This record gives sequence, structure tokens and C-alpha cells, in this order.
Amino acid sequence: MGNSDLPDSRTEADGSAVLRVLSYNVRSLRDDEDALVRVVRACRPDLVFVQEAPLFFRWRKHAARLAAKSELLVLTGGASAAGPLLLCSLRATVERTEDVLLPRTPGLHRRGLATAVVRFGGARVGLISCHLSLRDDERYAQTGMLLDRLAALDVPHGIVAGDVNERPDGRSFKRLAAELQDCRAVRPWGGEHTFTPTDPRRRIDAIFATPGVEVLGCGVPTDLPDVTQTDLRAATDHLPVLAALRIPAG
Repeated sequence: MGNSDLPDSRTEADGSAVLRVLSYNVRSLRDDEDALVRVVRACRPDLVFVQEAPLFFRWRKHAARLAAKSELLVLTGGASAAGPLLLCSLRATVERTEDVLLPRTPGLHRRGLATAVVRFGGARVGLISCHLSLRDDERYAQTGMLLDRLAALDVPHGIVAGDVNERPDGRSFKRLAAELQDCRAVRPWGGEHTFTPTDPRRRIDAIFATPGVEVLGCGVPTDLPDVTQTDLRAATDHLPVLAALRIPAG
């Protein structure tokens, strides 16, 4: 299926909102940034859940540049969340944001969460961008912290997206899917596997939504306008995940 099969963004008469949601590990912008921007823009997202945003020298400038070139705004995250970043379109009304650092395991990378509560029309939704640990026990503990943090946002609807570093049959992925909708599993669209772009065989990146959100389609976009397979391979070491979600009003 092509990108054109996924519904466009819109606000419904009842106040609900259809959102295009993108999750993308950008590998610290170390690859072909122009190709990356072409992919992001072609997806026409309202929200982008970024992983591996730049962490060091002038990291805010790099995040702002990515947002501006993608015709989006920085919502929150980056180095202050240990890598996860949230971008949004001008459609979003921002209620609040918070960057969260998770407990560090000695010898492993620090992990964190970029969180926000936003409104689109009459729809109010909590957001969490995440990049979970490479180690199984730490990753499992982080899923519990993530779910607790989502509950603490105290919103009627939520979206969690990121690099899970685990396939759907892993215990951390299953823990998330037991409480949230695994959007790709609910309504498959496009491609399935996200890693690696040159030989995609694993689905380790995902978009999840709380039960009240309607999933209209989710997967790896395969037929983006003005984007080639070369662009997808050159942009970063993951493929993007794109979803269309209907968020009820309230």
C-alpha cells in the first residue's frame, strides 16, 4: 500500500481529530539529513516521535534545524530526555511538557522519556517518545516506568511511540501491547519491518495507543511522494513507522 492510502489529518465535526503520527530513530542526524527531511515531510505528520536526537554540542540547534526543515516545531525532549524528542505541527495546542530521565544501570546508556499533553481541536492526548534499553531486564523495568508515566499524565487518550529494541514476541513489547493497542497489529498498513533499511527483517519500532483511540492504519510507508528507496536507506539506520489515528474529543 502507498502513502496515499492513509487518511489525511483533519478535525471532525464532533471535535475528534484524525492525526498522522510518525515514529523515527534518526541516529543523531549522522546520516543524510536531507534524505531524512524528505522522508519526514512526505509523511505529512502532525506529530513526530523521534529517537536518538543529537545529545551533545549545540543539540538544541540541531533539533530546531530538523524541525524547521521538516516544517514542524520542537515540542520537547532531546538531550534533556537522553535522546527521545517530540515534534509537532502548528495544529497542536500545547498544554504541558516534561522530560524524564530514567534510572541508569551502571555501564549502560542513560535512557529517558519525552512527554507532553496536547490538544487538536476537541481532542486531548498525552504523548511519550521512548527508546528502550538494549538489555532485557532493564528494558522490562523501563516499560513499567513508561506505563506509570503515561497513567500519571492523567489524560483520556495517549500515544506512545519509539524504538522498543525488541520484536513483538519479546516480553517488554508484550507488556506494552497488553495495556495499549499495538497499532500495526490492530490495522496493518504499508510495510512491517523497521530494521535495517537495507535488509529489513525485524519490527523493533512501534506506535501504541490507548484503547479509546481508533487506529486507521499503521506501518512502514512504502510509496512516499518524492522519496526513493535510496533516501530511506540513506536517511538513518531505521525505517519510519507512520500511523493515522482518530482521537475522540474530550
